[in-house]
Amino acid sequence: MDEAALNPDSLPATKPTSRRRLFVLGLAIVALVLMFLFFLCWYLMIYAPGESFQGQPSEFEKPQVTLRDELYEHVDHLSVRIGERNLANYPALQKAANYVQQQLEASGYEVARQEFEVNKLACFNLDAGIRGRTSPDEVVLIGAHYDTAPKTPGANDNASGIAALLALARHFSDVKTDRTLRFVAFTNEEPPYFHSERMGSLVYARRSREWDENLVAVLSLETIGYFTNEPNSQLYPAPFDAFYPAEGSFIGIVGNVSSRPLVHRVIDSFRRHAEFPSEAGALPGNITGVGWSDHWSFWQEGYQAVMITDTAPFRYPYYHHVNDTPDKLQFEEMTRVVEGLKGVVEDLTSSD
Repeated sequence: MDEAALNPDSLPATKPTSRRRLFVLGLAIVALVLMFLFFLCWYLMIYAPGESFQGQPSEFEKPQVTLRDELYEHVDHLSVRIGERNLANYPALQKAANYVQQQLEASGYEVARQEFEVNKLACFNLDAGIRGRTSPDEVVLIGAHYDTAPKTPGANDNASGIAALLALARHFSDVKTDRTLRFVAFTNEEPPYFHSERMGSLVYARRSREWDENLVAVLSLETIGYFTNEPNSQLYPAPFDAFYPAEGSFIGIVGNVSSRPLVHRVIDSFRRHAEFPSEAGALPGNITGVGWSDHWSFWQEGYQAVMITDTAPFRYPYYHHVNDTPDKLQFEEMTRVVEGLKGVVEDLTSSD
């Protein structure tokens, strides 16, 4: 017998080479799968149609100056003249409700009070609207909460959202819409009632489901007054800092995965109408911050709902703070956001 044939070193390296090839092929497949999953997650959650505004916006004309001053007046009245407004400071909460109702009535609306009791105190959601001409059973709801966290004046959280709601309501008061348009001011969004049975928006959403109302779009206006170009001023829950800007100079449109169609409709419309940077996400609702406002309540009842926000604690240094006062807000930027939202509401209320 040939001694070379008995020498293992002289045998062909077929098996080890095959194993290496299989190993490399396996790694390649795993990498491709991970890349596909990464792209799929990006497309489903992060991708947004349209282009965020860049460049120098137009100079304000008289309507924008008037709107800016109107927004400031509402924020100042709620946060300075009234101040902390919640069940722990019940008289102030009632003053805030009365102010919102008076402003809506001054714009020509009839206001309905949805009353419910918490700790033997009467609480109110304030509901005003315009009946649609051609599709009245399809409802677009614009909401914001008028209460504050304990011991805070709440200029940004959430007098800014209420100010925007009141300005939009005034703008649309003499507009004929195809779909029904509602403006609702909620109470008890803040702790200790947040995400509880006594949260005003949850009370409202449950009634809407009970009445089998067709809410085709719900927009929650939440802390929309603070913007900054400072580097690394914008924070995110991991790993979303890899996808979004590091400067807090944009408005965010945030929904859960089920609300993705509405997120896309809103961001696409906003980008067509607004001279202001914008970002969007249709994210799992259990991610920190994604469900932190009244839109969460409508998710519980199966409605598509999004939050319009400056991202609150992920950017704003005075979130739930005694120094959440009007001087911390940027009213020109807030004006541009509201101008963009006018176009969004016009598009959502059109049946075309």
